[in-house]
Amino acid sequence: MRLLPTRDHHDLAAMFRSLLAEDQSAPAWWQTLAKSGVLGLTIEEGCGGSDGELTDLAVFCLEAGRARCPLAVHSTLQAALAINWLGAPEVRQAWLPALAAGTVRGATALWSPRDAAVLTPTVRAVKETDAWRLSGVADFVIGADEADVVVVAAETESGIVGFVVDGAAIATEPLTMMGGHRAFTVTFNDVLVNDPRRVLGGPAGLSERELRRVANAATALLSLDLVGVGEAVLQRTVDYIKMREQFGRPIASFQAAQHLVADMHIALSAARLAAHSAAFWLGRGETATRATAIARMHAAAVKQITLDAHQLHGGMGYVVDTDLHLFSERARMLATLGGGADVAATWLDAEMDWSDGQ
Repeated sequence: MRLLPTRDHHDLAAMFRSLLAEDQSAPAWWQTLAKSGVLGLTIEEGCGGSDGELTDLAVFCLEAGRARCPLAVHSTLQAALAINWLGAPEVRQAWLPALAAGTVRGATALWSPRDAAVLTPTVRAVKETDAWRLSGVADFVIGADEADVVVVAAETESGIVGFVVDGAAIATEPLTMMGGHRAFTVTFNDVLVNDPRRVLGGPAGLSERELRRVANAATALLSLDLVGVGEAVLQRTVDYIKMREQFGRPIASFQAAQHLVADMHIALSAARLAAHSAAFWLGRGETATRATAIARMHAAAVKQITLDAHQLHGGMGYVVDTDLHLFSERARMLATLGGGADVAATWLDAEMDWSDGQ
C-alpha cells in the first residue's frame, strides 16, 4: 500500500497547476480541461476517458482548490463518477463520452447536502408501462443551472433507483450562499424518464453501499479541494509575513507568527494525508467510510487556517484586493457541504465497534 504521492502524481500536480493558472474565458477554460483529459480521468478508455485511478482525480481536486476552480467542475466530475460506478455498460456508454469531452455538464442529487451519510431520497419515482415519473425537490444542488443532466436518486416501490435526468426537464431556483457560490433547489415536477439508458440500478435498485461509496468519494475529493485552499492560503501568508516588517524586522522573525504558521502546516499535512488515504481506498472498491470521516474531520481545519491567515495579514487580510477572503469563503462553504467535522464524527462513531465496552 502506498498513500504518499508517486513521481507520476507530482508530475500530474505540476501539469494541473499550470493548466489552472492559465487566464482564459470560462468556455475556453472548460474546453481546456476536457482536452487535457481532466473530465475523463477516472473513465475507461472505451467511454472516452483516460482510464486513470481515483488517486489521479484526487491530485486534480487538490490543485482545483488551490486555484479556486469553479465548483461546477466538481459537479460534472461527481456526475461522471456516479454514472461510472452505478450504471450498466449501456448507460456508461450513453453518457460518459460526452461528460469526458466536456460537451455535457452534470450535477448530482444523491445524498443530503447537510449529511452525506443520509441517502434517503427526497424524490419519488412511479413506474409506468415503459417509463418512470419523477416528482419531488432536491436542495443545494451545485451546478444545476448549467447541468445538461442531473443524476438523482429516487424512492420507488422496490427500493432506490438512480436516474440521469435531462436538465431541461427540471426547474431550478437559486439559493443564497456565502461568498457568491451558487447552489439551487431543483424541482422534479412529474418528469418523464422513458429511456432505459437513463436508469441506474438493476431490478433491486441501488444498494446503500453503492450510494455511500459515491457519496464518500465526493466528500473525499472535496476534502482535497479544501487542502488545496489551505495550501494556497499558507503560501500567501508565508510570502506576506516575510515581506511585511514591524519594529524594523519581518513579521516572520517573530516566534508567535512562526508558531501559528507551524500549526497551519501541521494541520494541512494531516488533512492532506487523510484525504489521499480515503481516495486510495475508495479507488480500490472500498466504501471507506472511516477513512472518509477522518479526512472530512481533518479538512474542516482549513476553515481555521484561513482565519489564522487573516490574523497574520492584519488589516490587509480584510482588504478585498488581496483575494484572501475568496479562499476563506470557499473554505467555510466546503467545510460544511455534506457535513462538517461534527457530522463526520457521527460517521466515524457508527463505524467503530464499541462492543468491547471501551
